[in-house]
Amino acid sequence: MKAKNISAFLIAATLLAPCAAPVQNVMAADTSAEAADAASGTDGTSSETSAPKYIFMFIGDGMSYPQIQSTNYYLSAVNDDGDEILTSQDNLNMFSFPVAGSAQTYDSTSFCPDSASTATSISTGHKTYSGTINMDEKMETSYETIAEKLKDQLGYKVGILSSVNLNHATPAAFYAHQASRNNYYEIGEEMIASEFDYFAGGALKKPTGNEGDKKDLYELAEEAGYKVVKTQAEAEALTADSGKAIVIDENLADDDAMSYDMDLAEGAWSLADYVEKGIEVLDNDNGFFMMVEGGKIDWACHANDAAAAITDTIALDNAVEKAVEFYNEHPEETLILVTGDHETGGLTIGFAGTDYDTFLTNLTSQQISYAKFDSDYVSAYKENKTDFDTVMKDVTELFGLQAPAGGEEAEIQMDSKDQHPESENTGALVMTEYEYEKLKAAYEETMTRTEEDEIGQEEYILYGSYEPLTVTITHILNNKSGISFSSYAHTGLPVEVFAMGAGQDEFGGYYDNTDIFNKVASLTGVN
Repeated sequence: MKAKNISAFLIAATLLAPCAAPVQNVMAADTSAEAADAASGTDGTSSETSAPKYIFMFIGDGMSYPQIQSTNYYLSAVNDDGDEILTSQDNLNMFSFPVAGSAQTYDSTSFCPDSASTATSISTGHKTYSGTINMDEKMETSYETIAEKLKDQLGYKVGILSSVNLNHATPAAFYAHQASRNNYYEIGEEMIASEFDYFAGGALKKPTGNEGDKKDLYELAEEAGYKVVKTQAEAEALTADSGKAIVIDENLADDDAMSYDMDLAEGAWSLADYVEKGIEVLDNDNGFFMMVEGGKIDWACHANDAAAAITDTIALDNAVEKAVEFYNEHPEETLILVTGDHETGGLTIGFAGTDYDTFLTNLTSQQISYAKFDSDYVSAYKENKTDFDTVMKDVTELFGLQAPAGGEEAEIQMDSKDQHPESENTGALVMTEYEYEKLKAAYEETMTRTEEDEIGQEEYILYGSYEPLTVTITHILNNKSGISFSSYAHTGLPVEVFAMGAGQDEFGGYYDNTDIFNKVASLTGVN
């Protein structure tokens, strides 16, 4: 098989094989391989396990097969030893899990659902309309979540973690019941009333209501007995004896969510750190349930920022590693699930301009996320009316893209031994005249667009609702890497379900996302 055809073959194999055999995660921590052996019984222990007492549910928002596979290929490309033979290591911890399944994601509204309805399906086993959290289509009946059942019926401690806002749709679907996901204040009130033990991640949206005239949710939380923590030092000091805690990340970024992992300041906590602290806080003899959302994978894919999506997928996988380490200490009692709620962006490994080639190492040239570029650079360009040549210097420094060298594409250094002369994209980061003109047009659009301007169909297809300059930069870099997006919204792809631990075999096969709830409920015996 030719090297250029291997990528397509591996993707097809992944989608057609929902029940994977145990594999060794060569590049991941040794603990993953040990855990896989223990779960499958190859270490000499029995594969028969009792009901899980410790349950981790990782949800990559917007994370389907394209997101995890592109991340794995990216890591393989970055770690390539220079051998001419193309290989792909299992770089992600989740890829070492002994059981893999697939779940379809449609809701009562659409085959391209949203996070509120899909998270409702996962947490309650019920379909509902897009935008609705744990209520039926008539907005009359509320559904009890798996987290609520485990706490009320079995006395489990419960932790809810997210890299985005804690009253955003996916985390809210494990404790709230609202006709609209936009009822942020009411969702926050339900969060406090849940009496769950550990919340950590981004800040609460609308903490004083839409009009700013309601009592602050953080004050209400403290009155309800929660320890509200807003610094990393305070978070580090939490222990199992600290009581109920709401931990807000100290280094909030866009929309008061956690920073994209590629933007994290040195020493700042990542999602993995909050999981590690959550294990310390929640660990008890009765059991616990921890839901962890990698929410900014979705946000990056909405904005068509492949590099940010990949690095946040890695960040979620690093958090999974913390759960695997815990599993190694409690293999008979722990269940770890990794899934997604839906796919976002129509991400594709492959681009028309690169034919059968990919150049994924190009993505290492991107130094910051689209969001940080908007906040730290684009806003200043608008205010100072910065000229295009000056902007291009930043584009080259932060994204690696270079202006055409005298228009002579023949002088561009080739990054591949097997180039296709008919292709627009050779993999080099020097832009073609076509790409350069697209970027200049986007710059002009960014500099002249006002908040009052309506976005027409042509503009939306080109830029979505994002800054034209920024999204065009990421589009060009994506395409030069052999990555493309077809949408700024969600798509209808099925999602992966990886399982390790007590009850893992229940999660193989192809099924509906409501069955994730059904399987966990059956394993734990909740009513």
